[in-house]
Amino acid sequence: MENLAILVPLKAFSLAKSRLRDAGIVGVDEMARSLAEGVILAARPRPLYVTCESPDVALFARDRGAQVIRTSATNLNEAVTNAYRMLSTHFDHVVIAPGDLRDPQGLGEFEPTAGVTIFTDAHRRGTNVLALPTGLDFNFHFGADSAPAHAEEAQRLRVHVLLEHDSPWSIDIDRPQDLVS
Repeated sequence: MENLAILVPLKAFSLAKSRLRDAGIVGVDEMARSLAEGVILAARPRPLYVTCESPDVALFARDRGAQVIRTSATNLNEAVTNAYRMLSTHFDHVVIAPGDLRDPQGLGEFEPTAGVTIFTDAHRRGTNVLALPTGLDFNFHFGADSAPAHAEEAQRLRVHVLLEHDSPWSIDIDRPQDLVS
């Protein structure tokens, strides 16, 4: 087995970033595409997998050197769970990095600890990057207050958990105010 893979879940660019769209921000498709490309490129030289439902996103990912795990999952946590289980047969660790990190540099050089590492968002409530060993019966909780939920999940499994609050990965682009911070 290889040491580590990076998993980037991506929604169709035309559907991504609904809060920005609702706020009237223009060019959201292009912004989502640019953010995703930054995460994909920052994952090098690690094996990289993109899980997505969109044929356009799959082509985009392949054109940038990623392997694609197509999904018909109805939500992010289901898509991540399915991809994590698949990757568990080939890798010792998986780093899950959503495609909306403002500053994804360093993803490809990251070395995980033995347990679960949660890189929180700037508010210390969300999970921006999650690193974990494979083979766990881990229930993913991406969404509101995901950092404490992921920490509780690691504790349920009796796996050491490390919370990283001040990383360069703490800014993700979800709301209009994220564009100016």
